[in-house]
Amino acid sequence: MQGHGEPAIQEIVQAYNELNVLYNVEPFSLTDTTTIPDRIKTIAIIRPKDTISQNQLLQLDQFLAKGGRLVVAASRVNANLQTASSSILSTGLEQWLKGKGLSLNEDIVVDASCSQIQVVQNNGGFQMIRQIQFPYIPLIKNFSKTNAIGGGLETLAMPFTSSIDYIGAPSNKYTPIAFTSEKSGSEMLPVYFNIQRNWTENDFPKKNIVVAAALEGKLVGEAESKIVLIANGDFIINGQQGQGQQQQQLAPDNINLFVNSIDWLSDDTGLIGLRTKAITARPIEEMSDASRTTLKWLNFLLPIILIIGYGFFRSQMKRNVRIKRMEESYV
Repeated sequence: MQGHGEPAIQEIVQAYNELNVLYNVEPFSLTDTTTIPDRIKTIAIIRPKDTISQNQLLQLDQFLAKGGRLVVAASRVNANLQTASSSILSTGLEQWLKGKGLSLNEDIVVDASCSQIQVVQNNGGFQMIRQIQFPYIPLIKNFSKTNAIGGGLETLAMPFTSSIDYIGAPSNKYTPIAFTSEKSGSEMLPVYFNIQRNWTENDFPKKNIVVAAALEGKLVGEAESKIVLIANGDFIINGQQGQGQQQQQLAPDNINLFVNSIDWLSDDTGLIGLRTKAITARPIEEMSDASRTTLKWLNFLLPIILIIGYGFFRSQMKRNVRIKRMEESYV
């Protein structure tokens, strides 16, 4: 969908290339005067930034009432790392989703399992670049075992994501798809990003916060329809190419989560189970700073100790040979 600040197809090139294998993917501008064509089976709404009018939301209702499928990748967080600040992003889509039972909360998720960012620091007149853990960019590693969308996924990054709660009717089927780690939390917006913050265990009092979910049932009218909600709009955006800008290459699982969602909504052939069979990423499990330091020194010292030990062994062997020769009497 286009018309509300969403990225163009050229900005989601990895996802487009994957989807284009099985589907006809096209941009569609939703306005107050347009109607959604009957040929469209699934609509993808990715990171809208501008207001979606009530008339356009009514068109989405009519689309679902005819059995339509919808994947929404949107965030409540408007983050600016240049000013180290964030604010609440509202487009009208949030209230519409809440009417279906999906609450996209006005918070930002933090996780001890997270990506690193580069920070420039001044040290004695010199500028140094240091890598620091940044809990506002969670690494999502927990996925549903009961829904095919999470099948085969291992790790994906979801920067500045929000949490999801279900407040709808029990008659519809709600399935959490992706969760945070056992050490996570959430902070109400707006939030100031303190790069120098010393994070402790108390900052992560929650676990398994839902950041992606699926909903199916009679969401509008009597027809069966489906919605996949992902509480982040940036996780599949490569960005623009040209004029000094380079597109970023995203992790495979970032793309797989989105493509799996489209497959689950659109494809009834069972091919969703084949999408992620070739995954090879094997990230190191999270460990404490003490364990990480111990492992680092062990990796550094163990080869040296082995070399010294081997040298000592060879020296002793040669010494024993010399002593034996000196003790022998030759005729």
